[in-house]
Amino acid sequence: MNTMIQFRLYISAFFVCLLTGVTIQAQEQTAIRPENRVSEALSFIDYLYVDDVNAEELANEAIVAMLEKLDPHSVYIPKEDVDDANQQINGSFVGIGVRFQIIKDTLMIVNPIPGGPSEKLGIRAGDQIIAVDGENVAGIGIKNADVRDQLMGELGSKVNVTIKRKNETEPLEYTIKRDKIPLHSVASHYMIDNRIGYLKLTSFSRTTVDEVREAIKELKSKGMQDLIFDLQGNGGGLLYASKVVADEFLSDDQLIVYSEGRRQPRQEYLADQKGIFEKGRLVILIDEGSASASEILSGAVQDWDRGLIVGRRSFGKGLVQRPIDLSDGAQIRLTIARYYTPSGRFIQKPYEDSEAYEKDAVNRYLRGEYMHKDSIRLPDSLLHRTKISGREVYGGGGIMPDIFVPLDTIGVTDVLRTLARKGHMNGFSIDYVNDNREQLKKRFPTFESYKASLDTFYPEVEKAFRAYLTKEDPELTLDNEEYEESEFLIKTRVLAFIAQNLWDYDRFYEIYNATNEILLRAVEVLGNKEYEKSKLAKN
Repeated sequence: MNTMIQFRLYISAFFVCLLTGVTIQAQEQTAIRPENRVSEALSFIDYLYVDDVNAEELANEAIVAMLEKLDPHSVYIPKEDVDDANQQINGSFVGIGVRFQIIKDTLMIVNPIPGGPSEKLGIRAGDQIIAVDGENVAGIGIKNADVRDQLMGELGSKVNVTIKRKNETEPLEYTIKRDKIPLHSVASHYMIDNRIGYLKLTSFSRTTVDEVREAIKELKSKGMQDLIFDLQGNGGGLLYASKVVADEFLSDDQLIVYSEGRRQPRQEYLADQKGIFEKGRLVILIDEGSASASEILSGAVQDWDRGLIVGRRSFGKGLVQRPIDLSDGAQIRLTIARYYTPSGRFIQKPYEDSEAYEKDAVNRYLRGEYMHKDSIRLPDSLLHRTKISGREVYGGGGIMPDIFVPLDTIGVTDVLRTLARKGHMNGFSIDYVNDNREQLKKRFPTFESYKASLDTFYPEVEKAFRAYLTKEDPELTLDNEEYEESEFLIKTRVLAFIAQNLWDYDRFYEIYNATNEILLRAVEVLGNKEYEKSKLAKN
């Protein structure tokens, strides 16, 4: 390169570095620190690159690339996404307090959240929001993200909504004061019979402990002696929340989990309070979607022989992240430690091959793991023993259940997949309830009366459902043989969605669980003395 050109480039870079606070060092000097080298490179790119560049975007990409070199769970969250990312952990968000769905390009309120600002103003299930702050939102291709942007906001701020309500000739105007809206992590709890209680937990947030305690107290007041604790699909959350929930089942001073990292000395979490369900038969349900905090709870219960784990091998996440706020409002969640179950199991699955890690769920299915327990082969080096009875348990790649339940594919046909993919079962249920809400409420004044009438009620529902499909999707062709094969699953889902829309989300699972093969197996375990035959601590 021409010496004069080199000189000019060096002088140009020198001045840009003066402006950005980056120091240029001669080649023979000591190498600059890595963080300064990144800053220096960005400065040169911003000043000298052939085209205009977005320095902000480049910086974000650089951070993402660095974190991707570490592990799959160290992530960067741009400042505009931080609030959304923290909602599940915080157990709340600020908004108007409605559950909504976009049906036929119209924003439909499925349920106002009990106690929320919308319910207090008299906004009802089935209402359609057609304008927000005077701006039309109907028939314009609105997306879920757009709705959140318009209806969520600062605590105490106000938003004007225009609502179209069935049997009302004129639109209704409401001014709603945004408030803190809870995100419940206990999705459902009810008595399966006069002895067995069921609790479905979807995440571990700051409100989880109180929610779980209240649910268990209510179940005990109804006579619960055995508990089925459902963690299927629970991707985790706060480690501390899982520790305290585990403490509700374990005796004082029993180790629940411990963590260690390069900069984090060993930290032990012990059961240190009187639990609300330390006695009584306990079954925990897991599957391939149960991760992190779910695995901490499952591992502690299993290692102390406190209960049985039923289902399929869990996800396999044994890394602890700490949220770190950056100066511009962005956040990184950085892995700072590994966690271990009481027996010393490290259950993180390998992540050196990032592509294989991303495709792990698919690879498990292709290997036949979801169908056959024998397809899972773990080396003896991962073998551990439980703390009391010495049962064999394994680390590496998740929590292995005590009782394996294969994935039930009976009734899963292309017809069912098509109806689910197109949202027809849910869409029909919303329309059906909205069109018949008053009559249905009179016919079924309580959920119990609805649940007792499912078989006699469904024939007229199915007739309406088929008419809906003909009108909504006239080009849809259903194979009658496949439809019959999937009929029980279709029936159960449609009736569950109707219950959800007629009452609340909690009621969905009470109907839908008739197809939950892992739950059905757990009920069988508690009913046929299989639990007593296991080598568990006597509770």
